[in-house]
Amino acid sequence: MTKTESFTSFRDFYPYYLTEHSNSTCRRLHFVGTSLVIALVAWIVASGSWMLLIALPVAGYSFAWIGHFFFEKNRPATFQHPLYSLMGDFVMYRDMLVGKVGF
Repeated sequence: MTKTESFTSFRDFYPYYLTEHSNSTCRRLHFVGTSLVIALVAWIVASGSWMLLIALPVAGYSFAWIGHFFFEKNRPATFQHPLYSLMGDFVMYRDMLVGKVGF
């Protein structure tokens, strides 16, 4: 499947998502960005600093997009499939933690 094709489920999308993250540096940058998002959400909830919610996209996407533009040399799947891509970030993060996807 290509980026412009529709996916009928996240299950169909995720294998494609992984092919768009074959570069290990890109995956590592995604991991850093997602870790920052998780830490930032924990901080926001604990401190009540709700204005920091605007920093979430910057924390997550800046690392991911650097990985795509400079290392993976492709266009982030977020541009065509925003919801599935966001879900893919967290599933790939989990899969990296448990060893199913390499760092």
